[in-house]
Amino acid sequence: MERRAFIQTAGAAATWTALSRGRVAGANERLNIGLIGCGGRGSLDARLMRGNPDDLRALAPDSFHDGQPDPRLTGAPRGVEIAALCDVDQRRIEQARRWAPHAATHADFRKLLASKDIDAVILATPDHWHGSIAILACEAGKDLYLEKPVMYSLREARFIRDAVRRNRRIVQVGTQHRSAAHIARAAEIVQSGRIGPVYFVRVWNYRNQGHAAPSPDAPVPAGLDWDFWLGPAPSVPFNPDRLSYRNFMDYTNGVISDYGMHRFDSVHQIMGVDTPLTVASSWTHFRTGKVQGDLPDVHQATYEYPGFVLSYECNIVNSHGLGGRTPGMRYYAAMGQNDRPHGMAFYGTEGALFVDRIGMEFYPEESGTASPSRPEAFHMNEAEPTALHTKNFVDCVRARKEPFANIDVGCRSTVVPLIGNIAAKTGQKLKWDAASETFTNSTEANALLFREYRKPWDLARFI
Repeated sequence: MERRAFIQTAGAAATWTALSRGRVAGANERLNIGLIGCGGRGSLDARLMRGNPDDLRALAPDSFHDGQPDPRLTGAPRGVEIAALCDVDQRRIEQARRWAPHAATHADFRKLLASKDIDAVILATPDHWHGSIAILACEAGKDLYLEKPVMYSLREARFIRDAVRRNRRIVQVGTQHRSAAHIARAAEIVQSGRIGPVYFVRVWNYRNQGHAAPSPDAPVPAGLDWDFWLGPAPSVPFNPDRLSYRNFMDYTNGVISDYGMHRFDSVHQIMGVDTPLTVASSWTHFRTGKVQGDLPDVHQATYEYPGFVLSYECNIVNSHGLGGRTPGMRYYAAMGQNDRPHGMAFYGTEGALFVDRIGMEFYPEESGTASPSRPEAFHMNEAEPTALHTKNFVDCVRARKEPFANIDVGCRSTVVPLIGNIAAKTGQKLKWDAASETFTNSTEANALLFREYRKPWDLARFI
């Protein structure tokens, strides 16, 4: 179905959309949500969005303290119904029906979007489908919880934003750090100057993805529409390894996008910036063809922002990450007693602030004269913020207000990993112009701003 034909089909829902805004505004009115992409992350988002205490206890145990839920998650019932499930893999739908037994089911997301019974959708497909479905969801009059990253290709960002604004949609991007109170506190500490000027920021993602050998191609499993799964990505024979799509650059932009984007977004929030000026990047693929997937084994990128330098590093053959721990602290995604696999460090002249998804700690500078306003050493932990982030989306849909992580915030933080990848591909130090969303010093890099969609899956023909 071409975009024009789809919009004409969805046009019949325009009157309903206007009525829907009044219908869902009350706290006691039911909000019908459809899930597109019924894998682990999408199912987690959907179940947390319902606000069921049993789901919160089972899926978000960090939201509880001494057996009691975070008070921000309690209150009147949310009135959220997961009313439709969509996936091209019937096995995923059957798994999701265990917790949403009364939901309608679809193998084609266009049928879900055409439903007048659906107020909003959760989009949790592989990354290469995000642009098309996000645009078509907005054209169909649906509000959207869009799992990160916002887009697969840089050029898609402009057209997604245009669709959001043209259709006056509420869009929350799944960068849940924006709902974490300690991240907001870190921003206040840094921007107030209490740790002195920050000239250097470090972000790291470490994980050991193992050494499993590639699997051979195989027959397509029953219940899976493989061609639809591939969609706008290149056509390849079915291989079971590819269903772990975050290991393949055809469907993801690698760890720098999957894990790094969260932290780039937090750097923007904490430092009070929104775009880098330049990027230089290098990656290595020592094991390509020897292990499942084709991600770079090591990736390092250096970004220049106004007033500071950001260094990003990724390593998928070791999970230790940055060393050093504070006794009694919990660390995000830690596997043992010593590793510290993900985080951000802000090096001010008065000390260093280390931040991850569930906490932060400050180490005063040990040389020089201390400023009277410099904080004493401290550390703190907080609940994992996904449950709060999904609740914020529900609240914003009802109130028709911008969420914490709106489409502009999400696009700007997705830009950072994507230009890092292009710099690695070209081997050039690139200058980025945020206004035009192009590179000012490389035609080779600008040629990589978009990957052509494979026909007939070029559903959002906006180029």
